[in-house]
Formats: sequence, C-alpha cells, structure tokens
Amino acid sequence: MHESNEQLHLVNKTYDEIQIGDTASLVRTLMPEDVKLFAVLTGDFNPGLADPAYSESGMFREVIAHGMWSGSLISTVLGTQFPGPGTTLIDQSLHFARPVTIGDIVTVTVTAKQKFDHNQHVIFDCVCTNQEGLQVVRGTAEVLAPTEKISRLQDSHRPGVSIDDKHERYTRLLARVKGLEPIPTAVAHPCDQESLKGAVFAFQEGIIEPILVGPEAKIRSVAEEFGIDLHGIRIVNARHSHDSAAIAVSLVRTGDAEALMKGSLHTDELMSEVVSRANGLRTSRRISHVFVMEVPTYHRPLLITDAAINIAPTLEEKMHIIQNAIDLAHIIGIPEPKVAILSAVETVNPKIQSTLDAAALCKMADRGQIKGGILDGPLAFDNAVSIIAAKTKGIKSAVAGHAEILVVPDLESGNMLAKQLEYLANALTAGIVLGTRVPIVLTSRADTAETRIASCVIAALVAHHNRKTGNV
Repeated sequence: MHESNEQLHLVNKTYDEIQIGDTASLVRTLMPEDVKLFAVLTGDFNPGLADPAYSESGMFREVIAHGMWSGSLISTVLGTQFPGPGTTLIDQSLHFARPVTIGDIVTVTVTAKQKFDHNQHVIFDCVCTNQEGLQVVRGTAEVLAPTEKISRLQDSHRPGVSIDDKHERYTRLLARVKGLEPIPTAVAHPCDQESLKGAVFAFQEGIIEPILVGPEAKIRSVAEEFGIDLHGIRIVNARHSHDSAAIAVSLVRTGDAEALMKGSLHTDELMSEVVSRANGLRTSRRISHVFVMEVPTYHRPLLITDAAINIAPTLEEKMHIIQNAIDLAHIIGIPEPKVAILSAVETVNPKIQSTLDAAALCKMADRGQIKGGILDGPLAFDNAVSIIAAKTKGIKSAVAGHAEILVVPDLESGNMLAKQLEYLANALTAGIVLGTRVPIVLTSRADTAETRIASCVIAALVAHHNRKTGNV
C-alpha cells in the first residue's frame, strides 16, 4: 500500500463558459488489478469477466473489463475536467461496441453538444476508443453544469490498492486433486521441520501416500519436537542422506512409489542417484525443472524453465526443456500454452546466443520438432508478460503479454527470476522435475511446507496422467 502526493490542479468550466464543440479527453490503460478492483467495488464477479480460467473458454478468449469500467471513465472526465468540479450527472446513455481487454489503452472524449439555459443542463457526446482507434463505447451524458468558478490545487492522497488472494490461490490448487487417489511418494531424508511438515501435510490433505526414507530416529525426533503426527505413515530406515537418496530412488524403480520428493538433503545428492545410468530414473527425454507459479499481479499461470537442473543448456537441450514444460502445461489444464523464449532483447542479435537459440527453436516448432504450444522469441521479459510493453514496442504476437511458459537462457537467470516472483511478488510456487520415469518434487531447503504441498499437487497430477497413459 502506498500513497501518491502529487498535486492536481482542478479548474472547472461554468455553464456560461461552455461552448458547443468544446472537448476534453482522458487516457487510461486497463490493468489486471482494475478488473479485480471493479469487481470488488461493485460485487460483479461475473466469471466471464474476472475469472481468467473461465474467460479463456469464453467468447473473447481473454479477460475483459466490465462494461461500466469505461462508463465510469466518462464520469471521471465530466467530474474532474469538463465541466469539472461542481458538475452533477443527470442522465447517461451508453452503447458498448466491443470489449476492452487487459492492456488496451482507452481514450475517453466528451464533447459539448447542446445547452439548455432554463436549467443550466448540458448534453455531451461521449466516445471511448482503443489504441487502434476503434470505438469501444459511445453514448451521451446530460449534466447540471456548475455556475460558480472553481480553481484550486488539491493534494491527491490516493492509496495504491492491491488484492492478495494467496490463500484462495492455494485452496484452488488443492482442489485440483480433490477426489483423486493419493500417490505413493518416496520422500528422501525429511529430517527437518519444513520438509517433514510438507510431506505429512500433503498426506493429511490426501495428495500423497508418503514413504519417509531416512534415519528413523532422526525423523521421529523432529516429529516429536514440532508436534508432527506420523500416525499411519511408513518409514524406511536409512543411515544417512546419501543412503536416503539411493533407497528412495530404488523404491521408485521397484514400483513401490510413483513419485519422488526431496527432503532436507542437498539437490546434488538426490539428483546424482536420479541420473545414475545403472540405477537411476532417466528416460530418452532430457531431465529438466519447472517452476509453476501463480503470481497475483499476472492474469494467468506462469511456468518457468529451467531454473534448477540445466546450468547452460544447448539448443537441443532447450528443445527437450520446452517440450517437458508444454507437456506439463497440458496436464495442468493449459491446452495450447504460449511459450516465450526469453533474452535481453526482442530482436535476433548474432552476438547474443540466446536470441539465435530462440529463433531456431521457433523454427523447430514450425517444423513439428516441438509440439503442443505456440512459441515466440526472442522476447525480453517485459514483452513476454506485459501487453502494454509489447504494444509500445509494436510487437504483434499471440505470445507477447500472454506468456504461460517462460524459457530462460540459463539456470542463473531462471533461478533469480523465480525467486524474485516468490519473495517480492508473493507468488504461490511449486517446483517439479520432469523427463524422468516419475515426477520429482524438487524444492529448496528454505521452502515452506506450503510450497512443498503445492509441488506435491503438481506431482500428483503428473502421476495420475502417467497412470492413464501407461507411463507408470
């Protein structure tokens, strides 16, 4: 929450000063939070407008503004600019010609059309156009014009309002696996509070059937210290973290577990067992990691890859990384994900390898080497997630401003991007490894139990998909 201390110079036009043909305008860009706030203020939670998931299947295939959002902007012009302070709205008639979508730049223009001396009423023509010059709203407004001159400087202490619905997002995610059978999951070395809580709480939510692999005495000691109930949960004793990783992977290979979950051991310890050519969980696909994020300031889910496994992937490795992410997007309900291949710029530059890779990957998608998604790149981050930035730079793309998968150039940039969204933007985060025989919940040792449970939801959805397709 923040406040703006800028000063507004409010000057009205009295009835006598208004001339037929005088005009005033206001320009406003529709942001995702505008739709949410308008719904909160009016109580109009029409899912066709405010719900991104519902909107995707609707007539316009994206989130649109409430019609009266544009109408309220007309009122803003009349009340603050022309005629300005002292104006009273008497009557208004509007026709909605086309929808206003996220990122549209709306210009509102009011023009004095007719005056009535006997009661100081003025009729205005009102037109709202988008950035392409197309009418979105037209109509008329009748006002009682002010008769006294008002001219003053006014501090505008306008609070910046944001809506954080993280708990709602978390609850909605848990509902995705409601009614599904819990997935047997080998949990490698859950020997601290958060990793043990994550596995046990996911068990209590009915998401997984955990098999805790680690030093049994240590696991029970942690449970007792933090009041974690282990009743009904199987424990497989292991000597140390390396042993925990090896046993957990063997449980998957024998079919006792259909998913693998990292506990409090190092990622390298677990992944060295996973990638072992003799006893690991490799497939023909390159192993990669995907962060699945619900960001409150973005209008759709974001999948970020790869930010945990592949340090500096080659072109061929990026092809596998993208296909893994697209396949996951299908599983979680995104039928044709929009894939943005990120770089520092949005043009191909021979000196920047990531732009060359992006161009090649897009052509590979054209040739059917990558399937199931819409690719575009190179795209800078702002162009990928902001329709405003994309439109400002003249980028016409089905992906720009609407990306659902962000393919990063390397692990460092991806990891920093994902952590920034988690810690600075309050994103709900899940992490999963794909390209292996079973999904792997791979979280940071600093991650909360909530993040671990969210990751278990994604892993469970993948595991159930594997059952249906015979990939168990």
